[in-house]
Amino acid sequence: MQELSQRRITSNIIKGSLGNMVEWFDWYIYASFAIYFAGSFFPDGNQTVELLSTAAVFAVGFLMRPFGSFIMGKYADQRGRRAALTLSVSIMAGGSLLIALIPTYATIGIFSPLLLIVIRMVQGLSLGGEYGISATYLSEMATSNQRGYYASFQYVTLISGQLLALIIQIGLQAILTDSQLRSFGWRIPFGLGAVGALIVLYLRLSMDETNQFKRAEKTNTTRGTLRKLAKYPGQVLTVMGLTFGGTIAFYTYTTYMQKYMINTLGLPTKSVTLINFLALLIFMGLQPLFGHISDKIGRKPLLYWFGIGGTLLTVPIFLGLQYFDNEFSAFLLMMAGLLIVSGYTSINAVVKAELFPTEIRALGVGFPYGLTVAIFGGTVEYVALWLKNIGHENWFFYYVSAAAFVSLLVYVRMLETSKHSTLNEPTKQPAETSNDSEHITD
Repeated sequence: MQELSQRRITSNIIKGSLGNMVEWFDWYIYASFAIYFAGSFFPDGNQTVELLSTAAVFAVGFLMRPFGSFIMGKYADQRGRRAALTLSVSIMAGGSLLIALIPTYATIGIFSPLLLIVIRMVQGLSLGGEYGISATYLSEMATSNQRGYYASFQYVTLISGQLLALIIQIGLQAILTDSQLRSFGWRIPFGLGAVGALIVLYLRLSMDETNQFKRAEKTNTTRGTLRKLAKYPGQVLTVMGLTFGGTIAFYTYTTYMQKYMINTLGLPTKSVTLINFLALLIFMGLQPLFGHISDKIGRKPLLYWFGIGGTLLTVPIFLGLQYFDNEFSAFLLMMAGLLIVSGYTSINAVVKAELFPTEIRALGVGFPYGLTVAIFGGTVEYVALWLKNIGHENWFFYYVSAAAFVSLLVYVRMLETSKHSTLNEPTKQPAETSNDSEHITD
C-alpha cells in the first residue's frame, strides 16, 4: 500500500487538528460566556445559583458523550476515520447555530432552557465522538518515532479552541458593555463557531484515510463492535483509569478556575479572562514539547509527573489562591497547575491509541474515555459549585487530589505503551481472540 509523504502527513494532521479546534471552540464558548447568558435561561438573581444551573446543562452535554463516542467510534472503525470526523464537525456546526438563535426565558419561558439542554445534548454526541476519532486519526497518521509529538496536537487544538473563545470574549468585552453582553453579545461567538465549523467541514473532505484503516478494511475482521471491545477488558479499564484523574484536573484548571477566581476570590472578570488567556497560551505551547519528550524517554515518566504533582500540589495551589488573592499570584498558581496537568494532556491520546488494535481502536479509545469524562469531567463545575453552595468549597480540592492519586496507581501498573504499541503491529486477523492484557499491566 502506498505510503504518504511527510508533507501529506503534515497536511492531514493540520486539517484534522483544525477540525478539533473548531469543535472545542464551539464547546468552550458555552463555558466562557456562561457568566453572561446564565440569567437569560435561568433567571434567579443569585449568581451562584444561575451558574450552578448552566453548569448542570454543561454536565448534561457531557452525559451524552459516551453515546457519541460509541456511535461515532463504531462508525469510524467500520466506515473510516475521515468519514466520522466529517460527520462530527457537521453536527457541532448545527448545534452552535441553533444556540445563537435560541429565544431567552423572557420570550418563551421554560421552553428556552429545555431547548438549550436538547441542543447541548446533541453537541455532546458530536464531541464525544470527536475525541476518540481524532486521537485515532492523529496516532495512525503519525510516523512511529513522532507519535507523541503529533498526537499532542489534539490538545494543542483543544486548548487553542478555548483560547479562541477567550480571544472572542476579550474582544467583545472591549467593544460591548456588560449589559450588552448579557443581552445579545453572548450570541455572537456561537454564530462564529457555526461558520468556522462549516469551513472545517470543507477541509476535512480532502483528508486522506489512514493506511492502517485501509488495511483493516481489506480483511474480514469484525470491526467496531461491543463484542469485539469486550475482548480487551484490561485496555478498557486502563483508559478509564488514565482518564479519571486527568479529566478532573484538566477541567478544574481550565474551566472551573475561571469561575472560582470571579465567584470566590472576587477578582475582576476582565482580569480573570486575561489571566486565563496568558496561562492557556503557555499551556498550549507545552503540549508539543511534552509530546516530543515522550518520544525520547517514554510515556510513563510524564504520567508520573502529573500523578505525583496532582496528588501533592492541588490542595496547596488552591489554598494559595485564597491566601494570595491578587492577579499576578493567581496567574502563577494557575500556571503551576497547568504545568502539572500537561503530563497527562500532552500524551493521553497516543497512550490510549497504543492500547488497541486497528479494528477496534476508535471505539476502544473513545467509549471508555467518554464514559469517564461524562461521569467525572462534566460534573467538575457542578460538584465544585455545589460544595461552595453548602459551605464546604475546600472539600473540592481534596477530591481533585484524590482523583490524581487514583490515576497514579494506574500508571504504576501500566507497561510503557511506546514500547508495547499496537500501532506497530500488523492488522489482526479474525482468528485472534485474546484480550492482549499483557500489553497493559505487569
